[in-house]
Amino acid sequence: MKWLDNWIVPWQLSRLGILGMNARNSCYIQRYNPRSKYPLVDDKLKTKKLALKSGLKVPPLYHVITAQHQIPKIHAALAHYDEFVMKPARGSGGNGILVICGRKDDHYVKVNDTTLSPQQLENYLSNVLSGLHSLGGQPDQIIVEHRIQTHPIFEDYSFRGVPDIRVLVFLGYPVMAMLRLSTSSSNGKANLHQGAIGLGLNLATGVPINAVQRGTLITKHPDTGHTFEKIRLPDWDNLLKLASGAYEVTGLGYLGVDMVLDKDEGPLILEMNARPGLSIQVANNAGLLPRLRAVEALAEKEAPVAERVKFSQHKFGQK
Repeated sequence: MKWLDNWIVPWQLSRLGILGMNARNSCYIQRYNPRSKYPLVDDKLKTKKLALKSGLKVPPLYHVITAQHQIPKIHAALAHYDEFVMKPARGSGGNGILVICGRKDDHYVKVNDTTLSPQQLENYLSNVLSGLHSLGGQPDQIIVEHRIQTHPIFEDYSFRGVPDIRVLVFLGYPVMAMLRLSTSSSNGKANLHQGAIGLGLNLATGVPINAVQRGTLITKHPDTGHTFEKIRLPDWDNLLKLASGAYEVTGLGYLGVDMVLDKDEGPLILEMNARPGLSIQVANNAGLLPRLRAVEALAEKEAPVAERVKFSQHKFGQK
């Protein structure tokens, strides 16, 4: 029986090991995530600086804009970069992210081949600083960083945007992972609520085990027509180790680590989330509760990153 079948009722979800929102909030987020640690992951600039200081690999940082008077200077500051990404430090859901993939005369070229004039770019920056895309509409900062060069493995499996990998880490142990693939209906964003694909991944190998779009099982990418069984994520063990190491860096026990695979840099941490969503269970067609309880039941939880990853791959990976 597949728990995401339409006729399964709520009382059955608990029996199948599905973690609900109330239980997630009270039993895991409130218990294992000190509120004093939230700013470390809610602010992407703080996250990046923390990761760099701790030796975790992230996309290289090019520039930071903190005040309106700095905006006119941005063109000179980025004169040596033809490609880059601009994002709100406190944005959410991928809102406000601007990807520049080239230049045409004095204009900036976006991934959809449209262009921005220098004045249009400055208007965008001004709106971001004013809090247009930030949590609670508070004044924001702008991060300018390296544009991810999508790994060739994803060439047939994503529409314009960069695929990312969400790893759910509990007390330093990876417990579940999924690959998010953008589609035309998600407007090139790897956002499941907007129509991106969630691809459950075998923790042991990084091989796909299940794929859903808007809660419906699918077998191929709706835009490219390619099926998913040939996907093999490279450097999988190191990717899990990088995600696992975020536990010590943030002090958050229940953590979503979002990562990308750059063709040159390999696995990179994109951002972290102290309140990761529950759709990862749908993508994996499996519940989180048994895995979380297995980690809680460990007599000795303090183990090196490599040992934690090895435990998770053996305990939670499909044979």
